[in-house]
Amino acid sequence: MRYVAGMDGGGTKTAVTVADERGRAVHRFTSGAINYNGQDEASIRQSFRAIMAEIAQACGGLEHLAYVCVGAAGVSNPAVRQRLTADVREGGYAGGLLITGDHETALCGALDSPVGMILIAGTGSICFGRDAAGHTHRTGGCGYLIDDEGSGYSIGRELLTAAAKAGDGRIPPTVVTGLVYERLGVTSVRELVGFVHDKRTNKKDVAALATLLAPACDAGDAAALAIVRKSAAALLELVGPVAERLAMQDGRLVLAGSVLLKNAYVRDAFEALLRQAYPGMRCVAAPADASEGAVRMALLALNNGA
Repeated sequence: MRYVAGMDGGGTKTAVTVADERGRAVHRFTSGAINYNGQDEASIRQSFRAIMAEIAQACGGLEHLAYVCVGAAGVSNPAVRQRLTADVREGGYAGGLLITGDHETALCGALDSPVGMILIAGTGSICFGRDAAGHTHRTGGCGYLIDDEGSGYSIGRELLTAAAKAGDGRIPPTVVTGLVYERLGVTSVRELVGFVHDKRTNKKDVAALATLLAPACDAGDAAALAIVRKSAAALLELVGPVAERLAMQDGRLVLAGSVLLKNAYVRDAFEALLRQAYPGMRCVAAPADASEGAVRMALLALNNGA
């Protein structure tokens, strides 16, 4: 019996599914993160050693493992792809290997097919699609310095901006100020600026503030509701070119990432805009674990002789 393995490399953990060549899952587990965008090389190598060892045990030896698909962020960078390849091979695995973006494994996991569109709004934001002929198009995903509108980072930054502007009178007082100050343990715009420019502050710290948007909206805050509208419009902007380029205006759109799955204000505003622009498009929630999608992609590659 031959086996395949699919990995969903998230920011804090990696979900792994091992399946036989008929697609029947035989083992599922989680391990450490393998994301080079947020982890050091030593911890990633350690995670891969543990992952490959557990896969080998499930398969009765790596010689029975025919294909591995790894879905992870940052693989458009050739250096990241090379590192992940080396990590998988380090333990002696010599079978088929596919390194792909986590957006592709999430798409396949949600739709049982690599054909369709996915919109991800987590720490960053990206939209990706593939049609039946294999044509693809991607929008966004260019990083927080120049892109990622509608993402958790973008929302966190907008909340910080609202607090700063309310502090000097550019906008009316907002409940956002109190929420942000309490979360960060600061009491003034001066301290807020110190947090933002502290070298220890990273994009995840800013993105973590996005959870404050919902309680601000619950209070009917004008600044918070404006951030919702801006974020929803930015996410629709990502979808449009993908749908138009691939002629998928009436297709299915997978929604993924914490902003779309956990913030009802942003999701509802986005879906309202989407219905106006593309009334035939249907939204589908992404699975919590995209390793099943990675397994399906591994099986497709194996059966196609890749």
